[in-house]
Amino acid sequence: MLELRQKTAVKMLKDKLQPFITRRDELREALAQPLIASDIAKMRELMKEQAAIYEIAEAAEKYLKILRAIGDNTELLGDKEFAELAKDELKSLEAEKEALEIEIKRLLLPKDPNDSRNVYLEIRAGTGGDEAGLFAADLFKAYARYAALRGWQVEIISVSENDHGGYKEVISLLKGNGAFSRMKYEGGTHRVQRVPETEAQGRIHTSAVTVAVLPEVEDVEVEINPADLRIDVFRSGGHGGQSVNTTDSAVRITHLPSGISVSMQDEKSQHKNKDKAMRILKARLYEAELERQAASESESRKSQVGSGDRSERIRTYNYPQNRLTDHRIGLTLYRLEELMLSGNFDEVIEPLIAHAQAEAMTGSGE
Repeated sequence: MLELRQKTAVKMLKDKLQPFITRRDELREALAQPLIASDIAKMRELMKEQAAIYEIAEAAEKYLKILRAIGDNTELLGDKEFAELAKDELKSLEAEKEALEIEIKRLLLPKDPNDSRNVYLEIRAGTGGDEAGLFAADLFKAYARYAALRGWQVEIISVSENDHGGYKEVISLLKGNGAFSRMKYEGGTHRVQRVPETEAQGRIHTSAVTVAVLPEVEDVEVEINPADLRIDVFRSGGHGGQSVNTTDSAVRITHLPSGISVSMQDEKSQHKNKDKAMRILKARLYEAELERQAASESESRKSQVGSGDRSERIRTYNYPQNRLTDHRIGLTLYRLEELMLSGNFDEVIEPLIAHAQAEAMTGSGE
């Protein structure tokens, strides 16, 4: 009975996988056609689809090949000359099959539609005064190094500095393949424990910054009624309140129904500041809608890694102990300074991704 159920499960998986292989081959053929090559929009659409199914199609092809090899070696078990060799080969093939089934289940998990997007990264100093601002700057620099390691571009949208070289707030856009898929786990409160340079008695100071991670959205995805907006213009200001611009180039856009407000003054052009503010506003409205949808879903979603709740303390950076601890998965690394200087956050993000996928697989009943 158990063997019958296993055979049925394998057949169901085969039936589920074959369409991915078929579609991959169709896309390869279509992309080789001269007519498609001359249609940039169509080619981009097909290449995006091809990239989306490539991993699962390759794994599916390998899996089906292993199943055929298992069938061939099973037949050889009745042959005296090849029985022992076939038995050894079957052990290896069965182990490969089991490992590949786990990988395929992971690849078949529902994809986050935002994973391929660019990402807005907003870092703000929280409790801790000037030290929080200094850590906000340090964390941004570490993320910029991580972006460089991943081959992403970093566009600084807005920076508000304090008087000690730190940041009250810094907003940037990370542009690159899969930026949101990796950075979405960084949203939350980041706590730092270290001795400030200004601390004469060597006392450890605790401060915090908040990180918000927003997927970049297209205009067509967020519809904003112009009547719902209040746009104010004012003169840009610098440190200590001095004017840095003699014209009213700074812009504040308020979305009246939600109360969300975005100010931008980094550019000398009012038009450019307005454009940047609208981009950020759309991203925040999109995030607010995602949060509304998530709140209406099952309670289990709240326990998932990467919920993006900025009130949740997700990580501690303890410099005296050279320790980084991610509280969501209990991960502790004693290479804090090395990680911050290298920007190699994959050592933290990869375990978070693995945990989230394991939770999703358990929840899916696979």
